[in-house]
Amino acid sequence: MSFTLRQLQYFVAAAERGSVSHAAQALSISQSSVTEAVKDLEADLGVRLFDRHPRGLTTTHHGHQFLRHARAILAEVSAARQSFDPGRARLSGPLHLGVTSLVAGYVISDILSRYRRANPEVSVSAVEDAGEYLEHLLIGGELDVAVMVVSALRDRSALMTQILEVSPFRLWLPMGHRLATQDSISLADVTGEPLIVLNVDEMEDEAVKLLSALGQRPRVAFRTRSVEAVRSLVATGAGVALLPDLVYRPWSLEGDRIASRDVSGALPVVQVGIVWRRGAPLSAAAHEFIAVAQAGGAGRGR
Repeated sequence: MSFTLRQLQYFVAAAERGSVSHAAQALSISQSSVTEAVKDLEADLGVRLFDRHPRGLTTTHHGHQFLRHARAILAEVSAARQSFDPGRARLSGPLHLGVTSLVAGYVISDILSRYRRANPEVSVSAVEDAGEYLEHLLIGGELDVAVMVVSALRDRSALMTQILEVSPFRLWLPMGHRLATQDSISLADVTGEPLIVLNVDEMEDEAVKLLSALGQRPRVAFRTRSVEAVRSLVATGAGVALLPDLVYRPWSLEGDRIASRDVSGALPVVQVGIVWRRGAPLSAAAHEFIAVAQAGGAGRGR
């Protein structure tokens, strides 16, 4: 039996939301429909896609690999349908796009691939830089739109935003760590641990501010601008990390497993969104990019 597009849709929803119940709620279907679709998909592929646990679902190594293929297949199908829409005019011209570092690695590729397939005649140029500088370029009219972390926008009065994804912070741990087996983890449990810090898009500020609020300076063991370096360092036991779910993957490049756990208390969230200049006329290409980004964001975990 070959897998179906519906099975792929249900699998992607379950993988992105981390539970059958949340996937079923987002899709407006029964939990049993999601469970059956995933079970049939695993049987067809001959691999286990999820590890089941009381907190929900975690993709296995095979599941993580297949998720990328599933997203690409669904995006291709969506683009194929749009290409045969007789009422849709073909767009052309330039689109000047800005992205921050975190977004460039984990959000923009999917949006941009769908946009390019649907609008092959639009010439897209992208700039990756810090959020503050992208705001400057947007206000100055040098960028049409930017996809960036909007939680810490500096000049909200001059900019319009549309949130695409909300991602909570979680604790990353090496497998076998003492905290990984606890039923509940508090910030106080984390303060004495060596901390691996991601120094991009205000991630370091948020992590250090969290632990400093308890009156103890965090033990920063390593600072890096590479998420892959954070994964490798955590996986090999060099420390723990507090990072948004947006960038979590269960495996390091070396193939070591990384655990992700909730921390009790009010942890921050990262809001990723699309930003453009308030009151400025948008080109048709920019309008279409916003629509494509919003369509993709509606299907992602919030």
